[in-house]
Amino acid sequence: MAFRRRTKSYPLFSQEFVIHNHADIGFCLVLCVLIGLMFEVTAKTAFLFILPQYNISVPTADSETVHYHYGPKDLVTILFYIFITIILHAVVQEYVLDKISKRLHLSKVKHSKFNESGQLVVFHFTSVIWCFYVVVTEGYLTNPRSLWEDYPHVHLPFQVKFFYLCQLAYWLHALPELYFQKVRKEEIPRQLQYICLYLVHIAGAYLLKFSAWAAVFGVTRLFILTLAVLAIGFGLARMENQAFDPEKGNFNTLFCRLCVLLLVCAAQAWLMWRFIHSQLRHWREYWNEQSAKRRVPATPRLPARLIKRESGYHENGVVKAENGTSPRTKKLKSP
Repeated sequence: MAFRRRTKSYPLFSQEFVIHNHADIGFCLVLCVLIGLMFEVTAKTAFLFILPQYNISVPTADSETVHYHYGPKDLVTILFYIFITIILHAVVQEYVLDKISKRLHLSKVKHSKFNESGQLVVFHFTSVIWCFYVVVTEGYLTNPRSLWEDYPHVHLPFQVKFFYLCQLAYWLHALPELYFQKVRKEEIPRQLQYICLYLVHIAGAYLLKFSAWAAVFGVTRLFILTLAVLAIGFGLARMENQAFDPEKGNFNTLFCRLCVLLLVCAAQAWLMWRFIHSQLRHWREYWNEQSAKRRVPATPRLPARLIKRESGYHENGVVKAENGTSPRTKKLKSP
């Protein structure tokens, strides 16, 4: 983490140097972009990294509002927020998770699981709060029909687009973190599965202009499935404009709707099956451990104190010395 003391130094630009200082490297890059805002020559380029691009003024009844659409410049903005996410990841790891794990004295396997779960808890908790704020301020809660009315949603509000960009940045940052965190090889396929699932869902919703994901991300799987069927299966199916027109951003066709619904249903079913399978495995391991403890016989207690009556030990009723020989009997002198 930035500004912390290192107990060990590594060769510059070596593999270990990059792994242990990747957050500091990201902090320096972010700082360079922020410094670029101070000069007129570089301010335009710096804003390209920080702010969402492709803004357009949309006239309303009262005034004008600024909306956004997507394009190749979004990749630059996502790259900047990937470094921001790496820094925040290191902050949570350094000042929260590492301190808790030291007190718990976890093994290497449990330590890796704890770090992964802790990062996901912080991320999902933040996403839920952010989603609730977007739902309330953008009117999705009071008017759910706006999720499918006026499709395609070519122009997105600032909060919705920024939410998409940050979500993509987080899950893209999770890929290099597999290397930085030195995740075990047997754990990499499992983590890649759910990382790719999140990326496919969020990127698909962003590129196909389905804004339902921005309103419900981080809520329960059942609610996601229900809202997806309501918005895509019923809402978009009743819209008049159902022609395939990629230039105008219209993907409201029967084939696209079926593909999206099948992907959502399959992903939610797979995640639920993985959850149930994991819970059953944990219960099975717990009961096997409890039954194994019952089968282990109680170990006999050793005497608290050993009384040494004679030097040596007894064998066949004869006291022998420690070297195995019988002690010599003393001869009595004649008076």
